[in-house]
Amino acid sequence: MGNDQPIRVMIVDDHKVVRSGLSAFLMAYDDLELVAEADSGEKAIAVCYTNKPDVVLMDLVMPKMNGAEATEAILKNCPQVKVIALTSFKEQDLVEGALKAGAIGYLLKDVDADDLANAIRQAFAGKPTLAPEAAQILIQASRQVYHPGIDLTGREREVLALLVEGRTNPEIARILVVSKSTVKFHVSSILNKLQVSSRTEAVAKTLQENLLSH
Repeated sequence: MGNDQPIRVMIVDDHKVVRSGLSAFLMAYDDLELVAEADSGEKAIAVCYTNKPDVVLMDLVMPKMNGAEATEAILKNCPQVKVIALTSFKEQDLVEGALKAGAIGYLLKDVDADDLANAIRQAFAGKPTLAPEAAQILIQASRQVYHPGIDLTGREREVLALLVEGRTNPEIARILVVSKSTVKFHVSSILNKLQVSSRTEAVAKTLQENLLSH
């Protein structure tokens, strides 16, 4: 594409006011051109395939098909398209979901107009742009250390305590007044969460790391 041809942009958002605002914003820049709009994830896939935009501004929170799902589907059909997630939300699961789906950028809707225009240019050039808030979330997520056993339920902790006492499944079932199959299910879940392969390992890990005191 030569320098004299504008970057073709598509807007996906279920709110008409947002689409109108973004449309007006694009008109202020000679090197950006609005070529298509869609008010849902489902429509975005078809419209994108027909209009072949260079960059898609994708809302993430939409009814039925969300923005991450739409992004993944669009990139399957049109891998050359660059998608920027443009949302009001900065939750970790949304950030990670959008980037995992293939979005090259993640910006919040309160972004400055010039910054958004630059992000579109960067995306077109294959360079990612992340809102500072999104970058911070990813940094924090990378620092989180998963501690096995921290997500045990109350019932699982009761079963684990009885395992530490050396109780068998039938004994645990009798003490907790549940079926043996229920105990078996809890034991399996405990082994999975503690990342061990046997009851003996589970007991050893529990004692070594003092898991039941947490």
